[in-house]
Amino acid sequence: MLMSFVRRMMALVLLALPAWAQAESFVFTAIPDADESRLQQRFGKVADYLTEQLGVEVKYIPVKSYAAAITAFRNNQVQLAWFGGLSGVQARRLVPGSEALAQGYEDQFFKSYIIANTRTGLAPSDSLSDALKGKTFTFGSKGSTSGRLMPEFYLREHFGAAPEAIFGRVGFSGDHSRTIAQVQAGAYEVGAVNYAVWEKELEEGKIDPSKVTVIWTTPTYPDYQWTVRGDVDAHFGAGFKEKVRAALLEMKAPDLLASFPRQSFVPASNDDYGPIEATARAIGLLDD
Repeated sequence: MLMSFVRRMMALVLLALPAWAQAESFVFTAIPDADESRLQQRFGKVADYLTEQLGVEVKYIPVKSYAAAITAFRNNQVQLAWFGGLSGVQARRLVPGSEALAQGYEDQFFKSYIIANTRTGLAPSDSLSDALKGKTFTFGSKGSTSGRLMPEFYLREHFGAAPEAIFGRVGFSGDHSRTIAQVQAGAYEVGAVNYAVWEKELEEGKIDPSKVTVIWTTPTYPDYQWTVRGDVDAHFGAGFKEKVRAALLEMKAPDLLASFPRQSFVPASNDDYGPIEATARAIGLLDD
């Protein structure tokens, strides 16, 4: 009798709970392209927004590396991720049926900056200078589209050689903020950085233009995007993927958009990232 009473009470409690409390959490992550405290702040607000829009509890979990973001997506520890162009391609290749849903308006024509410590004497130019040869150079993360893949592609195209043959020393800072800090401090003479991170840190006064400057800008390419696993409808109900897509595209609040920073989100598809996949394969970052 007691157990029967307990079961009835538990059923009544569950009926009184909102729908999201009865369901499993929908979890997302993001590639760590800036310091962790900034990521936690910006994506915590996104989780709150998505919880309200989707009717399920949405959680953000941080990861320590681009590779960790891909692994979490592959292992279904997260169902949605804010990836860069390359990390998104890599993740979708590992999880059949996964799909790019939305990208920032700016991500349709992203670009990278090559920056230099002013003590090198390197000046802004419309083309890559042969004076780069022999300098010390840092990329961002090894898996970064804007901090490694595309800058390396253009360096190889111009010099006809791998970065290790162009520069005196090559490093990987781990993220764009560290790249800027290392070049500004002179730990590396030159580096490759995401233009949006540069512009934001310049606006925030974190960059000293007397110590570090942009010397070259790449052509544009597609980059960041939201990618979702293909099995979310099976776990969260028919049409859930489209609800996620709609919620991302309807993210209009200035404080949410400013934290990326993006002016809006626009539709994206896997096909948009064909050029990224082709480039990664051409320089040996993807297996056939």
